Amino acid sequence: MSTAYVPQQPQQQPHGGPPQEPPPVPPYASEATRLLCAGAYLDPGYRDRVIDELYLDEQRIVAPSLGFDAARVLAHALRARRQELLWAAAVTGLWVVGIPLSGGLLVFLLWPSLLLALAPWLRGRAERPPLYRRVAAFLARWWGRVQFALITLYLIAYAFDGGSDDDFSSGSADGYYGRYGDYGADDVDLPDVTGVLFPSGGDGLFEARQAWFGIAVLVLIGLCVAGQRGQFARALAAELSPQRFPDASSDPAEKGEGTRFQRLMGRIRLEQHAPLIMYDEKHPFCGAGAAYDTWVLAVELRPDDEKKQQPLSNRAILDRVRPLIEQLRLPSEYAGAGVRDRLRRLELDECVFLPVEGLLDRDQAPYGPESFEQHRASAVEEGAEKRRHFLRIRVGGWEEELVVTVFVRLHTQGRMLMLEIAPHVLTPVRADFKDADRVSHRFRNNNVLGRAAGAAVLVPGSVGRSLVTLGRGLVYGWRLLTGGHAGALPAGPAVSVRELAASPAGSTFQEMDVSRYLRSIQDRVSHGVRLALGDAGFETGEFVQKIVNLSNGSTYIGNAEGATFAVGDKSNVSSTTGGPAPQKGSGSHGAE
Repeated sequence: MSTAYVPQQPQQQPHGGPPQEPPPVPPYASEATRLLCAGAYLDPGYRDRVIDELYLDEQRIVAPSLGFDAARVLAHALRARRQELLWAAAVTGLWVVGIPLSGGLLVFLLWPSLLLALAPWLRGRAERPPLYRRVAAFLARWWGRVQFALITLYLIAYAFDGGSDDDFSSGSADGYYGRYGDYGADDVDLPDVTGVLFPSGGDGLFEARQAWFGIAVLVLIGLCVAGQRGQFARALAAELSPQRFPDASSDPAEKGEGTRFQRLMGRIRLEQHAPLIMYDEKHPFCGAGAAYDTWVLAVELRPDDEKKQQPLSNRAILDRVRPLIEQLRLPSEYAGAGVRDRLRRLELDECVFLPVEGLLDRDQAPYGPESFEQHRASAVEEGAEKRRHFLRIRVGGWEEELVVTVFVRLHTQGRMLMLEIAPHVLTPVRADFKDADRVSHRFRNNNVLGRAAGAAVLVPGSVGRSLVTLGRGLVYGWRLLTGGHAGALPAGPAVSVRELAASPAGSTFQEMDVSRYLRSIQDRVSHGVRLALGDAGFETGEFVQKIVNLSNGSTYIGNAEGATFAVGDKSNVSSTTGGPAPQKGSGSHGAE
């Protein structure tokens, strides 16, 4: 029995000590990274978006990669494109060679093949396309199939019978239907198959051997289709298997040649996990997922007459909050050492957001440790608009497929305390990417007849798909050569390759986990701020009341239509004392 998907159990110490914690999985070896790499082979549209974002536009800074390695995803996307282009060139070459060998018979198969390749484009990428798109795609798909089937049947019939009957293509009923003379066929001029399918193609223009050449070419195309599917299945069983994927040094996709590839891989790995985040103004939290139950709270700092007032800074409040957040990693003393709650692996750090405007080159971004420390020391107290300091709390659940990130920002100004809590959620990877192992296993363990049937179904649309693939490759090459991307000004991340592969929603268990993570973190943050206010000699009653108002009714599972995870849509917020009322909203990238 395979244990690839069974989480590693803690190992008992030989002297009866507590079990040893398994080491954390690095981002390049996470299950989320593996599924994204597999998705680059499955979905050409996703693969193109990955390459455009991370490779074509080389001056665009990569979005933060939470729980995965974008560089490895790019490596497999480029490898998948190379393989696809090679197979497309092979199939197109077979068609080009087969047309003259078949005496032009294969030309009649080009139109139905193009119709089959056109059908997905007519339907579109929407989950529920408009009716006119569905009807057009349906007609194109089935008309292409019927045409291809009829022409192929004629090709087979001609190959077996065309050489033995000189009058097969004469268009007369005497040659082919003469055997049925007893039924009166002599008196009726019936058109033969050639006249129906090829109105101008009769009168001995084709020979039986040409039909056999056409059939042989179709068989070779079927072998190419089967070979392409088999190559992907073998990759999932080898370098993309759960057992071998953690060993990045043996991954053939990582061994790509070219200075551009190696340079961009190095830049991505420098930027994607750095605490300094260069952002685009339109999408400041790009890469963190969907905004979720955002808190914006402001309270007046009122001195407590019974306490001695102490200086209160943003750093002092954060230092009071951090230990409380870190305590979430500790299991209950009564639960034993076998607790496997994901909060054990909670990650806590400080990050600084900087706008990308003003840079002349991507390499000028200040990712060095000294530069970051300078920005952090200045940003934590200044409360600026463009340069912002956040306490970042991250929990990666479900093998890094469900990622909850909470950004906390504090600022004191004019005897007011402003608290911003901006949670974001990355939902699990798309279901079709997660089913890649299942599809690969089914293909590898199928019998010869099943593999042949699967390849035969894909032969009719092979030339259309190959031409589309080669066309996309030519367009990409033209954009690479003429787009001027190398000398462009740096730009912030526009999309995240992880967000592109996120499913619309998670399961009920995952909703429950998100709510649990967020409630735990928000309670600890608010508790730490309250303690910091009390220690500095300020009243905490107003702050506590507003937190209660925000928390009452703020957690609902499955009640918000259209939301990824429904939290906070029905909370009733009010203020019982002076000062601005707290604000709460779900937000989105477009509104941040």
